Amino acid sequence: MIYRILFKPSAFKQGKKLPKKIQSKIREAIDKLKTEPRKIGCKKLRGTNNLYRVRVGDYRIVYEIEDDRLIILVLKIAHRKDIYR
Repeated sequence: MIYRILFKPSAFKQGKKLPKKIQSKIREAIDKLKTEPRKIGCKKLRGTNNLYRVRVGDYRIVYEIEDDRLIILVLKIAHRKDIYR
């Protein structure tokens, strides 16, 4: 099953502000989520129903999985010191 990737507008803007080298690594990680949204290395966030995060170097991608509609909604892309604020 292939999931469709959607971005929250604020997450898209956050990703565009990052250095180009990091953007390409994040793009690769998000592309891999299409086929395997709960891959090894992703963590479920505590206190939530379906929020996950994946690590890309010092950056984190927080996303929501909607299995019934085959959608992954990227909510936040930020440095690890800022992601949970």
